[in-house]
Amino acid sequence: MNEVERVARFMSEHSLVLVTAESCTAGLIAATLADVPGAGELLDCAFVTYAPQAKIRCLGIDAGLLQRCNLTSEAVARAMALGASRLSPASVAIANTGVTDDTADGIPPGTQCYAWLFRAGAADARPTVYTETRRFSGGRNVIRQASARYALSRLPHYYQAWQAGEPPAPAQPAKEPTMKSQSQPSPATRDDTPREAQKSHGDAQNRSKKDGHATQVGSGQDQQSQRNRGAGARRS
Repeated sequence: MNEVERVARFMSEHSLVLVTAESCTAGLIAATLADVPGAGELLDCAFVTYAPQAKIRCLGIDAGLLQRCNLTSEAVARAMALGASRLSPASVAIANTGVTDDTADGIPPGTQCYAWLFRAGAADARPTVYTETRRFSGGRNVIRQASARYALSRLPHYYQAWQAGEPPAPAQPAKEPTMKSQSQPSPATRDDTPREAQKSHGDAQNRSKKDGHATQVGSGQDQQSQRNRGAGARRS
């Protein structure tokens, strides 16, 4: 049994259904899961929003967020996961955005940003979102395939963290991702929640996690941080 098959079994055992919002992976996360027999009960749909305007049009991402943050950022990945979750009854959302080539100023090739969103049901208005940044090496499609597999492989880890009640981590303002070696996830920071989501959710406590971090929608700290920062950019 390979890693993706183990993830599929885990999802089946916990009655998890997935929606994806994909940019750099362009549907590979959903397609990789769909390779496993029985995936029809595990996958709801996938949003491939490659262009910035597609992220705005299809997922309802605030254009101001895209202006303040790099497209390759946890801020954008998080907003993508929230947007997909609003459009699907799935209990889990995974989002990805990144670069494979040296095409973005200040963003190393192979940088991939993720968000994993969990909620108790379609009526759960306060989903928990975990974000993380990784860097992969290799050619364009090698990076995209590795990124898709990694996105799925972390689902059980973050689901268990969510079940254990892991609270959000404090934000670490940064404009550009600071990468570590491929063998370790880089310390993740939290993005600005879109103001529409901030208005609809309550406060959440924050503390650091050893491996990545959690963010919960609508933290009062996010709101205060936005007021203090103004239009300053940081990644989630």
